[in-house]
Amino acid sequence: MPTTTTLQVRFRIVDGVRIRYADSGSSQKPAVVLTSPWPESVYAFAPMWASLAEHARLFAVDLPGFGASERREDLLSPRATGEFLAQLIAEADLGTAHLVAPDVGTSAALFAAAAHPERIASVIVGSGGTAVPIQLGEPLASWVLDPDLDKYRRMDPRAIVGATLDTIAGGIPDDIRADYLACYDGDRFAESMRYARRYPEELPVLAGLLPQITTPVTIINGRHDRVVPLANAEFLDKRLPTSRLVIIDAGHFAWEEAPAKYASTVLDSITGNWP
Repeated sequence: MPTTTTLQVRFRIVDGVRIRYADSGSSQKPAVVLTSPWPESVYAFAPMWASLAEHARLFAVDLPGFGASERREDLLSPRATGEFLAQLIAEADLGTAHLVAPDVGTSAALFAAAAHPERIASVIVGSGGTAVPIQLGEPLASWVLDPDLDKYRRMDPRAIVGATLDTIAGGIPDDIRADYLACYDGDRFAESMRYARRYPEELPVLAGLLPQITTPVTIINGRHDRVVPLANAEFLDKRLPTSRLVIIDAGHFAWEEAPAKYASTVLDSITGNWP
């Protein structure tokens, strides 16, 4: 169990799925739901947890099939996970919540905002594939587009995830790294790939919905992100009616590489304090 943070994890059932989550436990408003990036977990938010918890109730969740949450076949897609997020907000009694959903959570959060605007006050996304046609760097492009999924099932998942984590500028604490590796051990990593492999099918659908999303959206992207190029963030910013693009001096893992800047941008977004 990671010990470098006050973030305490628990498990609960939502929509029949056992998920891992962390709740700051404060009744302070507003409520902020944070979704796990890939291949990480709720502990990706450890560096900013304390500062954000001073201003909001935080509810971080490992998405189904990611982190330490249970996998369910029908939820391994952005659109289905968007529905799951809307249900989570209702079942956890979070009122009208703000969604902080970087990386794979980006498309799911936007699907949720399109279908359930009454449950979502604002959306903070970025570093996730959204552009049509698809614009991704490696290794994500191969994970999404390679027709042979079985070869990834034959690979050592700890080697794949470990190599990815090694690209995080500044590194991460050993105990949190151990959590990430454990979360995607066995068949967990290869099966989680099936979510992103739905991008070719679902991102065009999302693109058609973007002009209809009235929820305010902040898009945060690392300036040096080679995994999910800035073109994805710009794609969103051009099509969303109410959006702003914040570029951080970081790589793909902006939430861990520049947590102070990331947290301040989140706080500006949930308070409506847009520059």
